[in-house]
Amino acid sequence: MTREQMMMQEIHDNKQNVRGPSNSSHISPQITKVEIKKASPTELLKPSSEEKQIVIDALPNTGSLDTSRGEAIDEYGDTASDDSDDESNFARRIPYTHEAQMRHGSRAVLALACDPSGARIVSGSIDYDMCFWDFAGMDSGMRSFRQLQPCENHPIRALQYSVTGDMVLVISGNAQAKVLDRDGFEKLECLKGDQYISDMSRTKGHVAQLTSGCWHPFNREQFLTSALDGTLRIWHGLKVKEQHQVVKTRARGGLKTSASACNYNRDATLIAAGCVDGSIQTWDTRKMFVSTTHCVRGAHQKGSDITSITFSYMGRQLATRSTDETMKLWDLRNFKQPLHTWYDLYSRYDTTDCCFSPDDSIIVTGESLHKTRKEANLYFYNTQTFEEVHRIPVSDSHVIKTLWHPKLNQLFVSCGNGVIKCYYDELRSVRGAKLCAVKTHRKRQQTEMVGVSQIITPHALPLFRQEKSRSSRKKMEKARMDPVKSKRPDLPITTGQGGRVASSGGTLSSYVIRNLGLSKRVDDDQDPREAILKYARDAAENPYWIAPAYKNTQPTTIFSETLPTLTEDNTPQAKKIKTVSDNNQ
Repeated sequence: MTREQMMMQEIHDNKQNVRGPSNSSHISPQITKVEIKKASPTELLKPSSEEKQIVIDALPNTGSLDTSRGEAIDEYGDTASDDSDDESNFARRIPYTHEAQMRHGSRAVLALACDPSGARIVSGSIDYDMCFWDFAGMDSGMRSFRQLQPCENHPIRALQYSVTGDMVLVISGNAQAKVLDRDGFEKLECLKGDQYISDMSRTKGHVAQLTSGCWHPFNREQFLTSALDGTLRIWHGLKVKEQHQVVKTRARGGLKTSASACNYNRDATLIAAGCVDGSIQTWDTRKMFVSTTHCVRGAHQKGSDITSITFSYMGRQLATRSTDETMKLWDLRNFKQPLHTWYDLYSRYDTTDCCFSPDDSIIVTGESLHKTRKEANLYFYNTQTFEEVHRIPVSDSHVIKTLWHPKLNQLFVSCGNGVIKCYYDELRSVRGAKLCAVKTHRKRQQTEMVGVSQIITPHALPLFRQEKSRSSRKKMEKARMDPVKSKRPDLPITTGQGGRVASSGGTLSSYVIRNLGLSKRVDDDQDPREAILKYARDAAENPYWIAPAYKNTQPTTIFSETLPTLTEDNTPQAKKIKTVSDNNQ
């Protein structure tokens, strides 16, 4: 058998194995009719039951039962009931089955931020305090591990973690933004500009109160700030304290206006700002910031602050929140008119914000408590049908900040009474507040201490104690403080007590007074003649200065005669007063 015949025989055997055994020697081909149906796009995207079964067999069993709803949930997050409507499906995506509460203080919490990993959260309030919360280190008591005042007597308006989570941007009521590290220590403070310069591009920083700020989406050393001086400033680098670029916001007719909110889009190609005049302006970061890319005049009511401007995760939609009690959804591909406007959303604070769900299907915002209502609600709206999906009564105070973390799948809401609430789902949420809920708070037990006599070992005494080895830097600093080892020069001559003049005398006159005059001082009650004559005998016996030079020519010393003796009335006889009897004699 040749080589070609062997190959043909091998191919024939393979065909027989594929077709299987047959009773007849002749196999007639059979054609199966397949009915093709036109499927909708949603049916094409949704996996079939056979595909789900294959995936379930390949993966471990992750299905669970939602006890709050009583329905089985598969690995895709869909319930087993097929007759549920779309609204109920959207409501089930909201993590609100459980609630945890954190107490920041007694005043309104204006700022709230969570790091990208979901391990820590920071909050800032109107009473100047900033709190750090660590989910891994907290128990069910939910207490912060650090509280500080980074900007002294200025309220905290905005907080945000960097993309790496190692720095926090602090926007306060003053004109200087600060950057803190993960533990709250200051790393950078921006410069303040000169308020007497009219051209804001010539100054080194903001000259008015800050309104908002945010980090670059993927550059850990670049951030954006806005202020009431009519500028947006891009800061780059932690060592250089001056701004990198300046963007000016303009009203109709080229007049000056201020930005009340600013933000980057997800790929950092656009910068959006909501201005006080009610306009929304955007700039392309790849071009010069001379003219705007989009400018919508009258987006909100003039004179009302745009408190929040947020891009969707896909980057096609933009949501704005304002104090005119509205929230609007915009499409960047058709930016002339909003897609939808939601009304009757009362907002008292100029930091009230809105956010998107991780899949961009829901938009969330809160409302301030109106006088006619007893509770403030958290509203959830569908971004496709614009209908209200769900609402959650939060508190009897205002709802200010709202944060939906994409990794934790948890909702964080700050209130006007100093409370931060966390909503999560026992099945769909991970880590975060779930770590604290299972840890019970244990009170510290007070134990009685019994006094014990102190035992001193020989090596504990200073005589036998060995000097501990210190670093060369500490030794050098200690020697520097010692005036003898450091050979410190004399202090400058100063007047008054404590100076060199008062202690040792630095001038010639003070030296003479100290060493000559004071040492040989003559008492006031002593006769100066007697004080000099008491050295006459010593000078005569031991001449040293003048006597040897004039010894041969020195005349005989003649002292004055003794005074006449006194009479009985203590008057000299020569000066006795003459009387009448004396004259008669």
